[in-house]
Amino acid sequence: MKAVIPAAGFGTRFLPATKAQPKEMLPVYDKPTIQYVVEEAVKSGIDDILIITGRNKRSIEDHFDKSMELENTLKNADKHESLQLVRDITDLADICYVRQKEQKGLGDAINCAKKHVGGEAFAVLLGDSITKGKTPCTKQLIDIHKKYDKSAISLEEVPQEKVSRYGIIDGVKVEENVFDIKKLVEKPSVENAPSNLAIMGRYVLTPDIFDKLDETEPGVGGEIQLTDALQKLDSIYGVTFEGKTYDIGNRLEWLKTSIEFAMDDEDSKKEIKEFISNFI
Repeated sequence: MKAVIPAAGFGTRFLPATKAQPKEMLPVYDKPTIQYVVEEAVKSGIDDILIITGRNKRSIEDHFDKSMELENTLKNADKHESLQLVRDITDLADICYVRQKEQKGLGDAINCAKKHVGGEAFAVLLGDSITKGKTPCTKQLIDIHKKYDKSAISLEEVPQEKVSRYGIIDGVKVEENVFDIKKLVEKPSVENAPSNLAIMGRYVLTPDIFDKLDETEPGVGGEIQLTDALQKLDSIYGVTFEGKTYDIGNRLEWLKTSIEFAMDDEDSKKEIKEFISNFI
């Protein structure tokens, strides 16, 4: 299976930090956001990845490319641990790139992958969310796709007051953590939300999604919404992720995630706790 990572957005909620720097390259603790996403795909058994980019996204390509100058500098300085770290990034997977020429929404970005993925099911991992769990989120979706031979999307319960930020589903529970989805609504009001089960940025999609995207008219924000195309599929399953999803599409959530990931590092955990305690 191949993976598609949409990373073409402007990142306006992070301005001015993202004026010339892709939001996907903003570090969460010690790694760019998009590296966590690529690593999840690799841990799920995927080594063929297409990243959908746009203008001013060249640093994403540079990050995963080989840097002979940097490697030689590290080698000559006997910084072997850092050298291996840099080489590991380059060797993560086979990564290709295609540009979304106009900002016409997530659905349009996914449609840019049609030629690359061919007629097979493929995974989609949004470039501004990170997941953490015993089994990678994408691997859980692949397993459900193989079981039911249908598209599968990741779900997570969110507080009622936050449903207007997400695509929300209405479905029938068919087994533990798995729902047969009957309806999807993009960013509903609290009053009109059919549930508090939100779509959380991970998908395994069957190739018929491309026909549905071609049929989909611009929706919320005047963009081609992936949620609207998913609604047109004959059948789709939702999986409540056994782990945690970090939506880092805004500055506050990004900062919280960085702190939490830093607290997972035994080398920095104690000092950070002391700093926060003293600061408070």
